[in-house]
Formats: sequence, structure tokens, C-alpha cells
Amino acid sequence: MSKVILVTGSNSSIGYELVRLLAEQGHIVYLGARNEISGKEAEATLHQKGLKNVKFIQIDVTVLDSIERAKCTIDENHGKLDVLVNNAAISRADASAQSASIVSVDIVREVYNTNVFGLIQTTTTFMPLLRKSLLPIILNVSSGLGSSTLQSRPGARANFVAYQSSKAAVNSYTVSLAQELREAGFKVNAVTPGLVSSKLNNFIAGGKSLEEGAKALLPYALLDADGPTGKFFNWEGQEVPW
Repeated sequence: MSKVILVTGSNSSIGYELVRLLAEQGHIVYLGARNEISGKEAEATLHQKGLKNVKFIQIDVTVLDSIERAKCTIDENHGKLDVLVNNAAISRADASAQSASIVSVDIVREVYNTNVFGLIQTTTTFMPLLRKSLLPIILNVSSGLGSSTLQSRPGARANFVAYQSSKAAVNSYTVSLAQELREAGFKVNAVTPGLVSSKLNNFIAGGKSLEEGAKALLPYALLDADGPTGKFFNWEGQEVPW
């Protein structure tokens, strides 16, 4: 059965590849992007590949009016949302200092505004449409850097505190949301695609391809009624400690 799916921050990188994979399976996929030009270009490219079921929608997760307009558009067209993939994120990997003892609060605030506050605002705004789905799914794209257990090991990387702490906050929100919505039949999970060479990390060398990253997310956007909820998974389907 075709689902109505929204992927935020999906005009490029992993989000774009996930939109493509979902559309190839016949789902109606809203390609969410802040920038209208970039979003429409991505939509046109996928349409040229025969994926006419991809629909660009302007959404800036840091702007409430933008989120509400996107919600109204999907409501008018479909009256529901089956799957919300909270993919939009920034890292500020270009910031010269993200060590915990010297990080700029302005950098932390900027990262949290998209990765945490924007994610929560998008989720709460779309909640009425998700509640109209027979099997509502929320997938929060996370990172192994957001696992406090993994990051507390000796020698773990700790020089991206704004980004990694934002993902830890996303993980905590995922747990709370899953617990609250469990009885309502929601599936709410966090997934880390692992190290992927993408725009988020300035296409760092040695990472997985964008398609590999998207394939790690795909199963959790299309869970069935027996699927897990309130879990944190990696690209191999293994549970990651919070």
C-alpha cells in the first residue's frame, strides 16, 4: 500500500537518496527543502528518472510558519501523513572549536535550532496528520556521536560537542515520544547511518556512499505493525546503546 511520506532536508545527500529509494517503491514522497530553487531542481531530477510521485515542498524546520504551510499542503492533498523522517540537520563541522571546554554558545544554539528545536517543532506540528494514519511512523536520523555510552569510552571523539550533544537530545526525545505514543500504535525510532561522506561533514574521506547511508534508514521508514519502537539502531540493524 502506498504511503504518504515527508523527508525533511532532502534536496541533497542522504535525504535525497532516501526520497529516491522510497519513491522507487511507489510511495508518495514529499521532498522537503528550505531553498525552493534547490528543492525544485532535486524534484525535477527525480521526475526525469520517472519518479513522478516525488513532490517538492518548501519547509524550513527553524521557521514555524514554513512548517505550518507544509502541514496544510499535505493535509489538503492527502488528509494524513503516514511517515515523517526528521532528516534535516546541520553540524557546523567548519567551526574551528567544538571542544566542550571552549565551544561557542552561538554555535551550540545554531546547531540545536535545527537539529533539536526544529525537529521537535516539525514533529508536533505534523502530529495531527500522523494520528490519522493507520500505521504512523516517525524516524529520527541520529548519529553514533549522540550515544553517550559510546562517547564515554576512553579515546572516543569529543570534538564536535554542539553536533553530538544535539543528537543525544534527539535520542532522548525519541525515547519520550515512543513511550508516549506506544499505545496509539506509533513506531518511533532513531537510526544512525554511520559515517557517510556527505554535505553534513564536508564529504569526509572514508565514509560510506550516500546510497548506503539511505539504505540504512529505509527499513525504519517502512516498518510494519510488528516493527520495533523506542529503539536506536545502526546501519547493520543492531541496537545502539543510548
